[in-house]
Amino acid sequence: MISLEERLGVEEPVRAVRAALAAEIGPGTLEAWIVGGTVRDAALGRPLRDVDLAVAGDPEPVARAVAAYVRGAVFPLSESFGAWRALDRRGGWVCDVSALRGGSIEADLAKRDFSVNAVAVPLVGGAPIDPQSGLRDLEAGTLRVLGGPELERSAYAADPLRALRLARLATELGAAPDPETERLTREAAPRVVEASPERVFAELKRIVVAARGSDGLRLADRLGLLGAVLPEVEALRGVEQSHFHDLDVHGHTLEVVRYLVESEGRLEELFGGDVGERLRGVLDEPLGDDLTRGQTLRFGALLHDIGKPATRGLRPDGRVTFLGHDRVGAGMAQAIGRRLRTSERVRSYLSALADHHLVLGFLVHERPLSRRAVFRYLRTCEPVEVEVTLLSCADRLATRGRSHERAIAAHLDLARELMAEALEWRASGGAPRAPVRGDELAAELGVPPGPELGRLLAGLQEARFIGEATDRSSALDVARRLRHNHDP
Repeated sequence: MISLEERLGVEEPVRAVRAALAAEIGPGTLEAWIVGGTVRDAALGRPLRDVDLAVAGDPEPVARAVAAYVRGAVFPLSESFGAWRALDRRGGWVCDVSALRGGSIEADLAKRDFSVNAVAVPLVGGAPIDPQSGLRDLEAGTLRVLGGPELERSAYAADPLRALRLARLATELGAAPDPETERLTREAAPRVVEASPERVFAELKRIVVAARGSDGLRLADRLGLLGAVLPEVEALRGVEQSHFHDLDVHGHTLEVVRYLVESEGRLEELFGGDVGERLRGVLDEPLGDDLTRGQTLRFGALLHDIGKPATRGLRPDGRVTFLGHDRVGAGMAQAIGRRLRTSERVRSYLSALADHHLVLGFLVHERPLSRRAVFRYLRTCEPVEVEVTLLSCADRLATRGRSHERAIAAHLDLARELMAEALEWRASGGAPRAPVRGDELAAELGVPPGPELGRLLAGLQEARFIGEATDRSSALDVARRLRHNHDP
């Protein structure tokens, strides 16, 4: 069996850092250890994307030496701890260098967050240093917070974000916290929001996009972490729904995320081979904040019903309603994005998903859809016409109340039809152009520039989509009819 030191030795980032420090600083003149996630991931056989170093002395010249060797960038990473980062742009990896804390490597490891991150290997090679039994915990799939058993003495006291990191590590590693760590994490959860919004979003993002993202959110929920960072989701707990649902809004929301994650793995089965393959390509496109469209769609699933508590009502017959929760949720999604300091592009995307997630469901009973109805669906849901169609499927699959089998089948049938249309709409750049320019239309009909001209051009786009305005002559006829029908 290959040893931990041998695993580290074959990884290119580690080899480059060793070569850099031997060449730039000189062999035998630096006390340094590979630590943290680098050692953890090597022990698990995972590919390394970075190298974490703890050094006895000033970390700046070490980081500069690595950057000089790989002809990369170097910059301070943390003013609090004096950490520095060297970036190898060509290789796509980073080297984070921090000063040894506590005067020895053993003391430094004792100040880390979890036992699995408290293992060190000398940079020059040698046996692992594992005073916290992190390798044993790794083998057992256990996450154990250090410093325990009181919250004030635990590693959570030094950095409130570490409680959320526990959920992220569990999600990414397929590990589970031990009972004592679970207890401490629940106690620490309310303080997570004391960390900067950017750091909170970074950890939450990694939970949501992980292969086990649905399980990770459920763990974060159970530990009180999800409710701390997204109180809007916690507010869904106990909000009962109509007889079409078997779960409250909170339980339903987590099920929507689960069905969405499952659907990502069988797009071809759900929508057909060619459509599923094209859809996968769209979901893999970058959107913003280092997220793809598909990854951000998972956030959309988590937030799609957050407007329900504020809009819950009862009809005279006792049926529960949530009139307008889509529009209310859209505004709340924007507010959450601002709070977490996401990009405007991500905020708008999440808001649009919440705003339009009901549209397809309303069309199920109108089948077969006319071309005009298809056009209006796509125009209404733009620019998330593709993604919200998939979200609506996960939403429908998670709705398991009365007569759900028939309702799910009907919804998926319509979604297959509309997904093909949505992908074509996206690929062609949206609504087709009117066959006549605005200035030509204004001259022919005597319409001055303004709202009426815009309305006529929009009507011509719809007419072209449904096949009524295929050339200039037929477009002018349609425009005259539209204008006449609109006159008081």
